[in-house]
Amino acid sequence: MIESVSKLFNRRGVRLRKMITTIMISLVLLGAVVLSGCTTPEEDATTMTELNIGYQPSTHQIAHMTAMENGWWQEDLSSYGIETINDYEFPTGAPEMHSMLAGDLDIAYVGAAPVISAISSGLDAKIVASVNTQGSDLVLHPDLVYEGPEDLKGLTIATFPPGTIQDTLLKNWLIENGLDPDVDVDIKGMGPGDAMTAMASGQIDGAFLPHPAPTLIANEGNGRSVLASGEIMENHACCVLVVSGDLIRNHPDMVDQIVKTHIRATEYNFNNMDEAAQIFATKMSWDVETVKTSLQEWDGIWSANPHPVVDSTVNYAQVQYDLEYVDTELTEEDIFDLSFYDTAVAE
Repeated sequence: MIESVSKLFNRRGVRLRKMITTIMISLVLLGAVVLSGCTTPEEDATTMTELNIGYQPSTHQIAHMTAMENGWWQEDLSSYGIETINDYEFPTGAPEMHSMLAGDLDIAYVGAAPVISAISSGLDAKIVASVNTQGSDLVLHPDLVYEGPEDLKGLTIATFPPGTIQDTLLKNWLIENGLDPDVDVDIKGMGPGDAMTAMASGQIDGAFLPHPAPTLIANEGNGRSVLASGEIMENHACCVLVVSGDLIRNHPDMVDQIVKTHIRATEYNFNNMDEAAQIFATKMSWDVETVKTSLQEWDGIWSANPHPVVDSTVNYAQVQYDLEYVDTELTEEDIFDLSFYDTAVAE
């Protein structure tokens, strides 16, 4: 009997020790959870060592090329832990935004209109700066008469695919001038290379493209510029700088520097046109004199200030909604974060 009672107490002692051990482990784990909740956002943020930037082969976006070729991206962002900067070329804004939607790009130089389409499709990103305004031309074959939009009836015109700046501007302008873009004009979605080839071979009657493509088409005798995009919509937004929501939330100091570097490159190009032309010509394997001519002829203006392009960008959002490209009417707050630019110029 005494032996049975002794065994009982021993078993209870083992259970008690196990219970105490379990409670102690639970308290340690609870403490770890509490402490982890006290870390700063910077400590929670995922460390980044690599940035991916998208851009297009247009003189609109030389700011990126200048920062890249001069090593300014690497120089300015190394203190934030960035070891590698990758840039990827896209023919138009649609595939570029698809890549950003897939999480493959952190930063994009792209037209404001494709950003609208992407945000309406769930892209977590904001426009933080402008890149340029205007800067595209409608070119027609030299033997075609053009006195106004009515002369485009029955013609085949190439422009960037649906949802891009050029597509949005062209179709809205045709509608405003009493033409049905789905009936009166055969609009083909093409990138600049395909459109220039189609112009040269006579497969299309004209093209509405960003510079420097219109100048090259004219220099080769395949067309002439008949309308600048600023005549379609004065001072309209064109390319913008877009940054992912992850960078904005988790690395705001880095976004501050990204905007500062962009401003630096924009101002450099504005004050050094010939050098900017050479940077573009070297990176894109263009004839530098053609690029210089384009920069003399175009109506584009490089500017990092996003404030003047807010209204036209929101207008694009309405146009795209009316064209049924998107099913959401986006607001300024949905599209822009102006705080980084304002901070950059205030310092």
